[in-house]
This record gives sequence, structure tokens and C-alpha cells, in this order.
Amino acid sequence: MHTSEPAESLAARPAAAFGGAPAADPILRFDDVSIRLGGREILSPTRVDIRRGEFVCIIGPSGCGKTTLLRAAAGFVTPSGGQVRRGSQVVHGPSREAAFVFQDYGRALLPWRTVGGNVSLALEAAGVPPAQRPARIEKVLATVGLSAHAQKFPAQLSGGMQQRVQIARCLAQEPTLMMMDEPFGALDAMTRESLQDEVSRLVRDSGLTVLFVTHDLEEAIYLGDRVIALRANPTPGKPSVAAIVEVDIPRPRNQLETKEHPEYLRLRRDLYHYLGHA
Repeated sequence: MHTSEPAESLAARPAAAFGGAPAADPILRFDDVSIRLGGREILSPTRVDIRRGEFVCIIGPSGCGKTTLLRAAAGFVTPSGGQVRRGSQVVHGPSREAAFVFQDYGRALLPWRTVGGNVSLALEAAGVPPAQRPARIEKVLATVGLSAHAQKFPAQLSGGMQQRVQIARCLAQEPTLMMMDEPFGALDAMTRESLQDEVSRLVRDSGLTVLFVTHDLEEAIYLGDRVIALRANPTPGKPSVAAIVEVDIPRPRNQLETKEHPEYLRLRRDLYHYLGHA
């Protein structure tokens, strides 16, 4: 997004104006997806393409449908209308191609299993022969910096380390897509920043495509290649997606320098005001 228009003019423009042309071969496509739960519209018809290798962040106020959109992408929620497509296939349920990192890492891990045992769950579910599992576990734990903690139990780890275990378990299933639902929301500021950089590096090195939900506008801009902003309340006749913003900031990013970059500051200002008008 290169416009220098004030936030008031941004608020008047449709979401399609922010997103550029549709991806020719998207890895994930929301094709007029709408979702109703308990008679209430959670997500109004939504059309978004996710490009292969992108890090896409979804922001918006509580109750706007961020997590519902993510769960539909993962196959946990069936759309009331439209379709979610992964490549050429309609998503009808969960798949090993799409991993999901939950916000509540404490409940996501089995307390009676060691770190290595928790990572092994993904391999067991995939039917990986027992003889092949130790090498795979060792590799992903090294990737997230937990090699020395393989024999510890979750209760012996800090919150940040527990979230690393969950990420390692997802990596072990060798997905092409990773869905992350506010994975750093319960962590302290320094741990949060450390894991932001860790995940950015992992995504860059692995070529994963990431769909990342957050309440934190600054986190979305720092991590994302694009930011999808959802409206506060679904409105008949209006799509839930209010804006799709390209984040044109060089990578690798830095917690200090990136957050002083003129484009970062401009995006933060414009999106902050824009969300207030969405």
C-alpha cells in the first residue's frame, strides 16, 4: 500500500481496492464464505485469496469472526455459504496439510507426555513408523531451539517454551499451511517479541504459508506480508473483510529498526484510524 491518503479516505474505499489482483494459483481461497452459528451471522460473504508462501495476518475487534475464519480454513468449521478451497480441493475437514497452533498452549499439550512425546503425537497420527520418529523429533526440536528439553514435561517449561513445543508439533507433520490463533497473546512482551522473530525465521526458512490471527495491530504489521482487517460486526450486504493491506517493509525485520521504519509508522497510523471507521 503506497497511498498517502488520510484515514478518512481509506475508510471509504472497498476492500478489493487494497488487495491487488487475485492470485493466479492461490494455496487457499475463500470463495464468498459466510458462516452462521446459532442463528447469528458470524462471517458475512468473504472472498480472499492467500498466495503460496505468504504470511497473512487477520486483525479486527473481538467478535468480528477472526477465529471463525481461521477455523474454516483449517476445516474445523463448515461454511453456511460459499466454499473454502485448498489448491483445487474444497475443504471438508481437517488435513495434515494444514497445521493449527492454538492460543492456549497449556491445554494444547498433553501434561503426561514429555516434550518429545508431545511432538511425537503428530508423527503417530500421520502413521510415521516408530523407527523414523526420533530423528524427525530431534530435527524439529532443534529448529525451535528445544533440543536440550526433549525429556522435560510441559509443567517444567515456561509459557514461551510450551508454545514452541506446540509449534514444533505442527512442524513435525510437515504442513504446507499453518494457522495460528493469537499464539502469543498470553505471553509477556519480551517472550512475545522473541517468538515473533522465531516464527518469522521459521516461515522464511521453510517456505510455509501462514494465516495468523491477532488483536495486536503492531504485531500484524511486523509479521505480515499482508494484513486483512475485518469489520466489527457482520452487516447484510457487506463482506466481513473491510480492507486488505500490502505491507511493503523489507525482510528480515528487526524489533527496533522495523518499528521506526516510515512505512511501518504510516501503516500503523492509517490502519488504526481505518479500523475505527470500518
